[in-house]
Amino acid sequence: MFEVIVTNKQPLTASVCRLQLAAVDGSALPAWQAGAHIDVHLPNGIIRQYSLCGGVDTKHYEIAILNEPNSRGGSKYIHDQLQQGDVLTISAPKNLFPLVQGTHKTLLIAAGIGITPMLAMAEQLHAEDTPFELHYCAREQQHAAYYDRISNSDYARNCHFHFSLGNSQNRLNPYRLLADYNQDTQLYICGPNLFIQDVISAAEQHGWPTENIHREFFAAEAIDHSQDQRFEVVINSTGQVLQVAEDVSILNVLEDNGMFIPVACEEGVCGTCLTGLLEGEADHKDVFLSADEKQKMNQITPCCSRAKSKRLVLDL
Repeated sequence: MFEVIVTNKQPLTASVCRLQLAAVDGSALPAWQAGAHIDVHLPNGIIRQYSLCGGVDTKHYEIAILNEPNSRGGSKYIHDQLQQGDVLTISAPKNLFPLVQGTHKTLLIAAGIGITPMLAMAEQLHAEDTPFELHYCAREQQHAAYYDRISNSDYARNCHFHFSLGNSQNRLNPYRLLADYNQDTQLYICGPNLFIQDVISAAEQHGWPTENIHREFFAAEAIDHSQDQRFEVVINSTGQVLQVAEDVSILNVLEDNGMFIPVACEEGVCGTCLTGLLEGEADHKDVFLSADEKQKMNQITPCCSRAKSKRLVLDL
């Protein structure tokens, strides 16, 4: 964990603000690569994950935060209360959304605040002279964070803006866009859940290999727990059997029995609580694991996922 000071806070749009962070003691921060995020521990006790933006830098980190209308306290606190000069605790960078190395073409598709990891990717790919295109979707120009930075960049010729308000011809058509790319292209998608799912669906219809499709969600949709049933979990290292009621999460049961695993978002987005699954059939309710990873039945997010079988054996 690292203590950082907010050296700069400024609005990028009416609903997005940018923070620049530096180590309190003036030392270099850990190195990172495009796609990485940090856990930000806010003074109100909330932990949130934010992608590192822009060029790779160890003197300053940069993050951008959307003021979510249905905020549970994270983005609202940052927008309304956090000030330049405040001190925060952050984790070392974690990269669950890395670029695949190589000389292949890379296609970046972002919507809304999903531009944050894509900005770092575009700048890294440009620096490496790797061919890429960036497609950025927003309601209109004034809602596009980093519009000026991208438009004035050395790689602007590789970037395409798609604004949905008032000009249907400019809207992104994922099916048409993805038809023109061969299967050596690596595809990265970030934005609202439905947007990501639409792009993935278009890619799948064109036969894109699953391993070429990379995505990162920022928030989970409302999770349906109406059909949740009681089941039990077994702690593999001790043989202890714990009962999980219909209205209680695996995570809560573990904590009630003195077993604490890392946790952050608590809604199946960040993967912090990912736990090995040795036996049983999980009812995956997260958006962190891919469809292929879910089919393997060897991992589970205990913050939100449950069981289809009567028993799960956890690698704890």
